[in-house]
Amino acid sequence: MSDVISLPDPSEVAALFANRPALRVREAAAELGVPEAALVAALPGAVRLRADWPSLLEGLAEAGEVMALTRNDHAVHERHGIYRKPEIRGDVGCVLGPEIDLRLFFARWAHAWFVPAGLPGSPRGSIQVFDRTGAAVHKVFATEATRHDALVALAEHLASPDPPPQFQPPPSPRADPVEEAIEVATLRSDWLALGDTHDFGKLLRKPRIGRAQAFRLAGKELARPVAPLAVRRALEGAASGRLPITVIVPNAGTIQIHTGTVERLKETGAWFNVLDPRFNLHLHMPGLARAWLVRKPTAEGLVTSIEAFGPDDTPAVLLFGTHDPGGGEDDRWRALAEHAAEASPC
Repeated sequence: MSDVISLPDPSEVAALFANRPALRVREAAAELGVPEAALVAALPGAVRLRADWPSLLEGLAEAGEVMALTRNDHAVHERHGIYRKPEIRGDVGCVLGPEIDLRLFFARWAHAWFVPAGLPGSPRGSIQVFDRTGAAVHKVFATEATRHDALVALAEHLASPDPPPQFQPPPSPRADPVEEAIEVATLRSDWLALGDTHDFGKLLRKPRIGRAQAFRLAGKELARPVAPLAVRRALEGAASGRLPITVIVPNAGTIQIHTGTVERLKETGAWFNVLDPRFNLHLHMPGLARAWLVRKPTAEGLVTSIEAFGPDDTPAVLLFGTHDPGGGEDDRWRALAEHAAEASPC
């Protein structure tokens, strides 16, 4: 890909969707050989927005119920709910609510558009955010319960007069450190000394160990390789037992979290799906290349997760339990995760 990425011809975009109205925007962009954001920018009526992320999030809080969507190459996480007022510290933000639960990394947010209702991929209107390469980092879709006037007013307030941006080519994947140079004993001791799972990211920054790489090196009592099928087995077990769990889908700019039950599961071709009224999860199972059963100590006891990765070792989907009334991990989740792992040996 060259250093300058041109927008597609709007007439070419219109013809593509006219001939294939069911085509997804992401797939259409791939067919045209452009970033998804370039195709969105070429849609007639799409409004480019200023990169004022605090104002955008605060405005979304006024729009009522919406559907939040975060995806990576192998998983799509969709959650209905209301955006609570964001908590922002520098380049990091949080939206903390019982339904919309997000961790936001604004250094990776670069461009945004309001896409009016009726345009491809935006049946009732949407706000779509992309990184510098034009890859989507977060989207917000209007629903029947959305205050459409508030969404339109937000788009008018943030409308940018700037011309369409140029997009950067995707960066080369960051190489993990040579494993021979990693002090495995230090990795293990730091891991065992964790007081909070949120501190795990700090552990990986010394010396920027990849998450999957840390799992490979830590030892099987801390991270045991399992087949990616363990993710499906865990979801099936949670559904049959009506067990609340935590489902996380990350990308470079956003982490989206669902905490609650999963109920309606359906396999559609290569995709395994949760299709509940207020939460949908879509997993492209062939894209889940590796998975681990992971154990992390905390001040409240052991935390167990099943974590799956794509072929390039980027996290695709993470499953955790919830807390029991005493504050520790729900024993039922731990038993389910162990069973899913045993039923899916690597």
